Amino acid sequence: MDRRQWMLAPLGLWVTQAQALSFSETDAAGGVRAALERGALAAVGLLGRTDGFMGHPTLRIELPGALKSAAKLLKATGQGKRVDALVLAMNRAAEAAVPQAREVLVQTVKKLSVEDAIELVRGRGDDAVTRFFETKTRSPLTERFLPIVTRATEKESLAEKYNAVAGKAQGLGLVKDEDANIQSYVTRKALDGLYWVIGEEEKKIRQDPVGTGSALLKKIFGSH
Repeated sequence: MDRRQWMLAPLGLWVTQAQALSFSETDAAGGVRAALERGALAAVGLLGRTDGFMGHPTLRIELPGALKSAAKLLKATGQGKRVDALVLAMNRAAEAAVPQAREVLVQTVKKLSVEDAIELVRGRGDDAVTRFFETKTRSPLTERFLPIVTRATEKESLAEKYNAVAGKAQGLGLVKDEDANIQSYVTRKALDGLYWVIGEEEKKIRQDPVGTGSALLKKIFGSH
């Protein structure tokens, strides 16, 4: 079996020797970079705008764990507007932070080595590229997102109460440690949403590379 045939086999991209010879390892690297950049820009474009999170049926950020019950009590006592304002602030904070991801994501794509690209093409699963992307970018993006989220949420007086209540709930095991601070919670959820969209875009590319309209993606991911 040709080396490139073997390289693509784990993805189910079995190709003939003639097809395998039609692209190089550099092409493979270019294909992975194109897939990464496509997913990154799609995620930033979708989520980094008004209602990107708030209006999304899957990624809308809600209060975590036991705090949902606390929110119901607040609404029952006539403080529903304050709860709604906090939820809106959390989602607006995530939407404001996401555009900051563009530079980090694009630079990470540019730094992708041919060796890493080959491993990703060989990787199993329909989100191998996204998982690699996340390991490289979650930490620096957390550093970029957190200050923006903090500025956006501290405008809501209920945010301070969230942290106080969540801190107590954390001590009782009712709220996860990472959810006990609203700024950290929103930052994490914003990043989760970002990688979710990138992953969905990767799945689309693998399932229908021709539909992307990219000759390179069709060449690398469409050689069945």
